Amino acid sequence: MAPLILLAAGGTGGHLFPAEALAAALTRRGLAVDLVTDSRAAKYAGHFPARELHVISADTVRGRSPVAMAKTLFALGSGFVSALALLRRVKPAVVVGFGGYPTLPPLFAATVLGVPSLVHEANGVMGRANRLLAKRVQSIATGFPGILDTNPALKAKAVWTGNPLRPAVLAATATPYAAPTPDGTLNVLVFGGSQGARVMSDVVPDGLAALDSGTRARLRVVQQARAEDMARVQGTYAQAGIAAEVAPFFQDLPARMAGAHLVISRSGASTVAELAALGRPSLLVPLPGAIDQDQAANAKALEAVGGAVTIPQAQFTPERVAQEIRRLAATPETLTQMADAARSAGVLDAADRLADVVARLAGGAPAQTQVG
Repeated sequence: MAPLILLAAGGTGGHLFPAEALAAALTRRGLAVDLVTDSRAAKYAGHFPARELHVISADTVRGRSPVAMAKTLFALGSGFVSALALLRRVKPAVVVGFGGYPTLPPLFAATVLGVPSLVHEANGVMGRANRLLAKRVQSIATGFPGILDTNPALKAKAVWTGNPLRPAVLAATATPYAAPTPDGTLNVLVFGGSQGARVMSDVVPDGLAALDSGTRARLRVVQQARAEDMARVQGTYAQAGIAAEVAPFFQDLPARMAGAHLVISRSGASTVAELAALGRPSLLVPLPGAIDQDQAANAKALEAVGGAVTIPQAQFTPERVAQEIRRLAATPETLTQMADAARSAGVLDAADRLADVVARLAGGAPAQTQVG
């Protein structure tokens, strides 16, 4: 019987995407894969390449209310009991966590039962859940290099793998960047992560509508918008004479990214990894208010190599959007340079590199290959 690898991922699609990529890589090697997640993320996992899906109780800390904290602790405690029973039943060779509070119960259960375990930190700074687990797991895989350099104990068991990419993203990397011309079409893709982002609907349409008529005529916009925002977004584009396709979700988002000259988006770890792999220039608006400021760290990493422009949400206004589009439309060679720079940061074999770490743990060998 093939060894079983139990992947723990939950919360949002952003946690599931790298887990999905690893699952595909492990399956190709003949390993069995199960997924343990929470009820929120289960809706994203319909096509997850796992032998079996296990749903356990979990919650995320929200605010400092004693009632909310008690509710979270109860959910996590219940999840831990369920995870102990699950691990005793399915007997995984390795448990892999992808961050977020829903991964705490199965990873703590693994450490209690002595099952080899590792966490993958996708962001440019380690999140709270992974920090809680970091001292207990055998290995830490990172999506960005050097994020644990200031902690010698954790650095000693860190492996830089990059962020695993879904098969659909890898397929889209075969599409070369179509360098824009001074008077040609400019394809702009706007999205805000798996759950959408209202700020994109509030800002981008008005910013593009403020451009001169010649630039507006060049635009071909594809925008993700929440269902309740679609009518006003479509109305703004129609009134401005901008060709636009607006939808709450795009199943073929990697292909849409590959067809874009410019992407305007949040800067979740999966998004940044995909932009780099595809080599697509971007305007990145990190999610504000996060305790760890993880999206800001992700955006700065891509900006540092010249592949993106980071715009803090407080500065993300229609005027700023118009300014950036006006500049880039007038100097299309800048977009091509940004595309090349972004591609230089892409790690296309991250899923296989992470699968190597998992396979070594499953075989009882040390996991470290490249310090990150």
